[in-house]
Parts: sequence; structure tokens; C-alpha cells
Amino acid sequence: MPETAPTVLVLTALALEYRAVRDHITDREELVHPNGTRVERGRLPKGDHDGPSGAADWHVALAELGEGTRTAAALTTQLITWLKPQAVLFVGVAGSLKDDIEIGDVVIGTKVYGIHGGKQTPNGFLVRPEAWPVSNALLNAARSAVRDMPDVRAHCKPIASGDVVLADAESEIARHLRENYNDAAAIEMEGSGAAQAAHLNGRLDALVIRGISDNANADKPTADAQGSQERAARQAASVAVAVLRKHRPREGSADAEERPHVRGDGGTTYGGDHIDFRGGTFHGPVTGKTDRRG
Repeated sequence: MPETAPTVLVLTALALEYRAVRDHITDREELVHPNGTRVERGRLPKGDHDGPSGAADWHVALAELGEGTRTAAALTTQLITWLKPQAVLFVGVAGSLKDDIEIGDVVIGTKVYGIHGGKQTPNGFLVRPEAWPVSNALLNAARSAVRDMPDVRAHCKPIASGDVVLADAESEIARHLRENYNDAAAIEMEGSGAAQAAHLNGRLDALVIRGISDNANADKPTADAQGSQERAARQAASVAVAVLRKHRPREGSADAEERPHVRGDGGTTYGGDHIDFRGGTFHGPVTGKTDRRG
């Protein structure tokens, strides 16, 4: 793959989600941000229906961020600034909020709600909803992709996102969701942070893809113990890969001057004449510009 191939950033929260996506990526190499955040960058092998361009034209940078909205927002911003991707996907598992969306189904977010915004008053809690729309191009690629996936039952619906694990359908937060976000089909913990970061950092194409691993009720521990998270993660990963096979990079926008490249000697090249010699030894003069980032 040429070094100037554009990057798509695929984010996960959990190790099992990371592994499910990683299984689809070949020619992996590890990149390490100066602050220690690690990603694996590789490519998607061409599928049976890929033309001369397509999946193999992407660099796929995969990261496991950990749980939580704020963590997702902070690290997504860091990775966007560093890797300069064309698109961001958050891929993982979620709880269903609808009776007709079952364990093993996949929800592709048409928008992502941040569910904790509001104002507490003497008359009660006044909701101040936040929502981030997803990329029209990625959403249409997803709709097209899942038509050819008979083993995946997919739903394009809004997703609720907040720092809560919902395991009680009669709880106050469950009632809050039913009353104020009643079109949300699934609940998870990181999508709103990633979506906001993508929006604030150049309005990048972004999409949240979640496999349903439980029904967001008291049966969640039982479902998890039966392997539902692994199954849901695999389903979400397969949809994400299918989306990337459909979605085409924008031509002429790969930033070869700034995208980091790993060299065989352990150093990192930042494209063109910007070279970081950290981790290596160099003897002799240097001609041209130098990268002074610390």
C-alpha cells in the first residue's frame, strides 16, 4: 500500500471489540504517539467484490481507548490531530432499548445523543439534549453494505450515549431515556465523545456501529456470561469492514507531509522532509527542514 494512502480511524472501547476488528486487518504495524497512545495501522484485504480501488486503498488505524465518554472524546481528538484521518468509526457493543432489536443485531447510528445534559430546577430536571449527526456518506455506505449481508440484522436508528451501564429497565435513567430519547434504539458509553471530537476537528465523516449484546435490563450479566458480547462485537466489526469496502477515500486529500510512518529502524517519518530521529542514531549533516515537535 502506498504511504500516501488515506487513513480511516477505527475506535473501540474494549479488548474484545478491538480483537473483532483486528481479525480483519492485515500487514499491521504499531504506531506510538509521543504521549504513549498506541494504534495498529494496517489494511483491509480486498474482498471478492472489490474493484481496482476500494478497501485496499485505506490505511486502517485501530485503537482501543477504554470506556467512557470523556476518555473517548480526549483520545479521539488526540488521534485525529496526529493521524489526520478522513473518517472515524466507533465500533463495539451496546444494550438494546427496543423490544424488536435483539441480541446479535447491529445498530448503525443515524445520530448520537449525549444523554446527561440538562438543568436541575425546583420543578424537576429540564433536559437539554445534545445530538451529533453522522456522516451521510458513511451512513449510505452502511445501508448499501448491509443489504448484501444476510447473516446480519441491521437497524439504522439513533443511539444514546452516556457514562452509564444500564442493567435495570425500571431504573430512573431508563425512564429518562424513554421519556426524552424515545427514538434511541441502543445505549452505549463512548459514541457521543467520539462524534463530538470528529465534529470539532474538521467535521470529519463519523459513524457509530454497535452490535447488541444485551437488552439493557437485569438479564445483562446472564447474556454476557453466555458470550453475547463476543458475538455482538464480531457482528459490528463485520459491518464496519463492509462499510469501508463501500466507502471510497476522497482523492487528493491525504496529508503526506504530516502523517506518521514507522521506519524499520524504530524512528518515525512525518512525510516529505520532516524526520524524527528519536529512537535512532544519525551521523552526518542534515539538509532541509527538521521536525521540532516534542
